[in-house]
Parts: sequence; structure tokens; C-alpha cells
Amino acid sequence: MNIPNQHVDLPLFQSRGVTLHIKREDTIHPLISGNKYRKLKYNLEEAEKKGYDTLLTFGGAFSNHIAAVACVGKEEGFKTIGIIRGEELTDTWNHNPTLSLAHDNGMRFQFVPRSQYRQKKEPHFLQELNERYGDFYVLPEGGTNALAVKGCEEILTEADALFDVICCSVGTGGTLAGLINSAKPHQQVLGFSALKGDFLKLEVQKLTQGSSWELITDYHFGGYAKITAELVHFINNFRKNTGIPLDPIYTGKMLFGIFELVKQDFFPKGTQILAIHTGGLQGIQGMNLVLKKKNVPLLDIG
Repeated sequence: MNIPNQHVDLPLFQSRGVTLHIKREDTIHPLISGNKYRKLKYNLEEAEKKGYDTLLTFGGAFSNHIAAVACVGKEEGFKTIGIIRGEELTDTWNHNPTLSLAHDNGMRFQFVPRSQYRQKKEPHFLQELNERYGDFYVLPEGGTNALAVKGCEEILTEADALFDVICCSVGTGGTLAGLINSAKPHQQVLGFSALKGDFLKLEVQKLTQGSSWELITDYHFGGYAKITAELVHFINNFRKNTGIPLDPIYTGKMLFGIFELVKQDFFPKGTQILAIHTGGLQGIQGMNLVLKKKNVPLLDIG
């Protein structure tokens, strides 16, 4: 699979003597794109190998993972079940673009209270789901497990060895772990957390033995799925200047962080940066619904 690395040639990088390329993983597939494709690849092989015909997974109202699982299920012939956080969505899900997309691709939903959703890893809860739906292959929330990490190890190619720094956004840690495992000894891997706090560092450490990496926690904009007018302005300007769309939950925050670090001379002159575009563009439409209610400028949809 030949994924292009697009050069971002902007005055800021020229003035600091730093180069930036973006690996356009968002171009893999219109809906099963970026790290979702990578995380699902070997899990689907395992599900098929073990004879499962149903995938069950977990996610929130605007989850890229939920949308991707539904779409890959339809394409590969699996039935799909989504355990969705928030029972208040039971009667309104059809107004949600992500859930509507998943439903249109065949996913069945079960909406659960947040207190019950937190039990998603508990054996008794999984047993209840098994009794209700029969046998299924479980994909964790966000899709991260050992097979997902294996898939994400394939993001970097031999041609990417020329870069000094590899950057990616971080939600559950699987993509970052895969990049750490496959990075060359001379490369530093930077993960830009989309969540508030530094607890993700422990999650990543559980998934990899690598040491040449760092978690950047300053550009979460208030926490998961939080967004400000400043970030909207950055994402819209970036798209206007480069032609590259960014999602507001992950890649947009990562690129904002990279720009800020370049302004602070965090990267030595001559540094060659490769940023991984992890997809998630389906979430833009849902985020615009949220922004409209808050009377905040909307994200350009092209």
C-alpha cells in the first residue's frame, strides 16, 4: 500500500529551517481510513480465522471507531453490534451523523447508561452481552489491542527512515505504540494527547517496550472532543493553505501542537518531521452540530 507523504510548504517552517510532511493515511478509504484501517486489519483476520460472523464493539456518539467497524463489517460480510455510551441517544440517534452512518451500514445498537458502559471490560457484562447476542468477536473501545498495534506498525515504511521525528495524535495509545515499535533507532516519536492528563503514558507503556518517545499533553484544548474557536480557525486555515482536511478531535490538535512547537524552536534547524494523518474526517459533520449549538464558527467541509 503506497500512502503519499505530502509536503507542507509554509512560511513558518521555512523560517525555522524545519520540514514537515504528512502521511495521508486518511486517503486509504473514504470511511475505513487512517489508524482505524490499520487497527482492524489483523483483528478481522483473527475473527475470520476463529469462525466469528459478528463483531461487537464500544464507543461514543461520534466515534470514528464505531463508524469504521460498521463500514468494514458491511464490506467484509460481518454483522456488527455497537454498545453506545449514553442511553439518552435511544430516541435521537438518527439525528446523529456518525450513528446514522453506522446504522446505514448494518450496525445494531444497544444504548447503555454511562455507569454500565464503564463495565465494558468486566466479564459479567460481556457475559450478559453474549447471552443477548450470541457469539461475537470483541473489539475494544477505540480498537486498541495487540493485533491493532501490529497493524499500526505497518504505517511506517523504509522510505520514511529519512525523517527525524514521527508525530501522531493519541487516543487509546495503539497507534503511538505501533509507531514506536517500527521507528528506526535515530527517530523520535511524539504523541499528541487528545485527552486531558498524562495517564495515557501508562497505557502506551503497556503496549510497547520502546523508549525513544514522548507524550505531549499541552494541546488537548480542554479534553477529549473539546474544541475552541481558535482550533476551528487553525483547522480551516490549514485546509485553505494546504488542501489537507483535518479532523477536530485528533489530527487537528496534533498539527496545532506541531505548529506551536516549531514557533518555540522545539525542533533543531534541519529537523525533518513526518506527521501521521489518522483519518477521522467523518466526525467533522457531527462536530459542526455541536459548534452550531455553541454559536462557534463551523469547520469547513470542502
